[in-house]
Amino acid sequence: MGCEASYNGKQATRSAEKMDKDNELFILWTNADVLTSEKMVMMYATNSLLKNWWGAVTVIIWGATAKLAAENALIQDKLKIAQEAGVQFTACKACADQLGVTEKLEGMGIEVKYWGQPLTEILKENKKLITI
Repeated sequence: MGCEASYNGKQATRSAEKMDKDNELFILWTNADVLTSEKMVMMYATNSLLKNWWGAVTVIIWGATAKLAAENALIQDKLKIAQEAGVQFTACKACADQLGVTEKLEGMGIEVKYWGQPLTEILKENKKLITI
């Protein structure tokens, strides 16, 4: 009986880990079009958490979107609403540095880090990722 309970505990842990992985969404945001950013990225990320479509949502800011997020007031407002809903934002450090917006993004509560290896891990582990 003790052995069975131990096995079930491990099985439950594995199921919870799988469920967490299956309930986590990453959005790779590369399209700096304002309408696409507002009406797809921000709207979907925010509603995904407010309506419990996903348990966790992380938006990866990559390329020109770093500059858009740092400079566009409308996108900043939408980003803040998404953050308040629980959406996590993180930005590619190489891109942010090259575009001169690292400090601005960090001041907005956005994590800035190198994303090449973590993105590769997301892909290799078949995590849920959409690219916009």
